[in-house]
Amino acid sequence: MNIHFEELKMYTKFDDLADDLLDLAKEILPEQLFYLSAINETEQLIIKLSEEQTRMPVTEGMVIDLNYSLCQRIDFQTKQPLIYEDVTKDRSLDGMREVLEGANVQSYLGIPISLANGEKFGTLCAINDEVSLFESKSIELLQRIVRLFSYYLELERFAWRDMLTDLYNRRYLTHQFDQQPETEGALFFLDLDGFKNVNDVYGHDAGDAVLQEVARRLKSLIAGQKEAYAVRLGGDEFVIRFTHFDSQQALIDQADEILVRLSTWDTYELSTSIGIVAYKDADSSLKTLLRQADIALYEAKSSGKNRYKLFTE
Repeated sequence: MNIHFEELKMYTKFDDLADDLLDLAKEILPEQLFYLSAINETEQLIIKLSEEQTRMPVTEGMVIDLNYSLCQRIDFQTKQPLIYEDVTKDRSLDGMREVLEGANVQSYLGIPISLANGEKFGTLCAINDEVSLFESKSIELLQRIVRLFSYYLELERFAWRDMLTDLYNRRYLTHQFDQQPETEGALFFLDLDGFKNVNDVYGHDAGDAVLQEVARRLKSLIAGQKEAYAVRLGGDEFVIRFTHFDSQQALIDQADEILVRLSTWDTYELSTSIGIVAYKDADSSLKTLLRQADIALYEAKSSGKNRYKLFTE
């Protein structure tokens, strides 16, 4: 899962460190315009620029379709920089010629920024409206400061994420409710049925693998759903927060889909029980909602497991 753009706002001292990164980059290649970007599956966000006034129409906060960005061509697997000292002489760029000319980009250097697990974060890029010569020593120095920056990202990331599953953690859930209260939404409180037996019979390594697979399935489930996210509270307890739903039937359909996805296992006898609480009050506290969802979850467990219950007053 790529870092969500909104997540960056929670990182301590992110702006200061991003500024330091660009300042160091300018020390190495002072004639270049540098920008720091974050990338998800379809878009690129320009987070910081080394300077604002240039002939190249790049601005902080700009969101670019990846199809029109040279950064899409960077190989994050090999972590090698992408270099175009003169974009007019590379025939592979013919399809982007109009875009590059419109942006007055004559040269480009893109350095990938990845996390320790290989997940892409974004890029540190140097662009110029003139042909450039990028010396190998300069590129190596830029790669070194990018590596240091990635270490910082890793530390911040796990302040807000569960280390085993890479889902968000309770701290993130609490922060979202404290900082971004919603007028309506729903919490799904999930607890795995039969998980203790997996640990007892197959060992804790198998249990960890199950939790990671559950996380993968939950990520797949909510992919593309506006502002939905999954949280591991601890053990085999998970929460999915949906900030938009059309009707109670939509919640039921979503619960049915979760039950299906978490009840099919090759080796283990596993399913899940779900407690659901829907709310339309911006003042609803997370503590209250979790308590209500837990009551509904207990009813689901008591009714035979592998089912859901909606909380009612």
